[in-house]
Amino acid sequence: MTATATPAVRSPARAPVLHRPLASYYLVLVSTGLLLAIGLVMVLSASSVRSSATFGSPFVIAAKQAIAIAIGLVGLVIASRIPSAGWRRLAAPLLIVSLCLLVLVLVPGIGRNVDGARRWIPLPGGFNLQPTELAKLAIALWGADLLVRKRKLLVDWKHLLVPLVPVVGVVSLLALLEPDMGTTIVLTAIMIALLWVVGTPGRVFSGLIAGYLALGSMVAVAEPYRLARLRNFIDPCDPSQRLEGGFQACQGLQALGSGGVFGLGLGASREKWPGGLPNPYTDYVYAIVGEELGLAGTLTVLLLFAVLTFAGIRIAKRTTDPFARLAASAVTAWIALQALVNIGTVVGLVPVTGIPLPLISFGGSALIPTLVAIGMLLSFARDEPGARKALAVRARRRQSGRSAQSRR
Repeated sequence: MTATATPAVRSPARAPVLHRPLASYYLVLVSTGLLLAIGLVMVLSASSVRSSATFGSPFVIAAKQAIAIAIGLVGLVIASRIPSAGWRRLAAPLLIVSLCLLVLVLVPGIGRNVDGARRWIPLPGGFNLQPTELAKLAIALWGADLLVRKRKLLVDWKHLLVPLVPVVGVVSLLALLEPDMGTTIVLTAIMIALLWVVGTPGRVFSGLIAGYLALGSMVAVAEPYRLARLRNFIDPCDPSQRLEGGFQACQGLQALGSGGVFGLGLGASREKWPGGLPNPYTDYVYAIVGEELGLAGTLTVLLLFAVLTFAGIRIAKRTTDPFARLAASAVTAWIALQALVNIGTVVGLVPVTGIPLPLISFGGSALIPTLVAIGMLLSFARDEPGARKALAVRARRRQSGRSAQSRR
């Protein structure tokens, strides 16, 4: 008798990564986690000298960043469980709170003045609240909710622009009074993203862009220090410009150049020492990344931001909820533009604006709202087609694994 061969049973082929229901969810999680890890390590390295000189320990500033990350991650987890309707209910109250804080920070005795800028409200424990960071999230949520509620009226361009543009203008004006030009740019980008996604006619959209460019140009040259930054931008390493404010930009370029392909090594930065970069662990932390980790490190950071941006756009495109589409687009534009402006400043492609690098620069006031906004993206990603079913299957598998272990 001839034995009959049993055909091998083939396991079903797994779908390509980007075709899986949880692809957006994990792209956001992984890119955010890696950026946070890189940021904490670089803040520790870049701040160690100043922290030792000020507090007697190289870990104090980095410990504050770690606390902010812990608080922000709790906010991210909570935000990822809030449904779209919950975010819509939060939009108006958050905007009102932001406006009140933006007014309070300008009051002498309440707002903290650092280097001529009144942007922070001191909190217990040596922490500070920066109202403009909360305002970014507030405008993204309120603007998305507003446009969804008015969607039947948006055929009229007046309803497209009012009250969105005036409210963003008021918030931007309060930010400029601090002064904070960088936040004004980001707030404008959030508004532009909302109007683009909602389908503003080209004629109205181009007119709005032209108006903002003209207004931005006037604001940029209205203050002597902003005009000096524009002059420094042309050649920051010119000896005369270094004395007039080009020092930081020039030192940043030198830090990037000295790092080469693989950097001087973690902790080996020379620019974090006295006489080097004035803000090595805040606005110019990307320069320290380039100095210590080289081109490889800076490209890794760029790639992670590109992944996070791609995931945010993917979430906006795949959702069927109009509010989620607008809010996800606004948050993605906020994070992507802020990263590009910061990196562009460090590499000399953008004039100095004093804007932090999301998830990496030191500062809980910027980090915590950003992580909450990313938690909102995760919430929207959980509602993508098939995502909730896939999460339920994974939860059952984990529960089964724990039950099997407990029986052993």
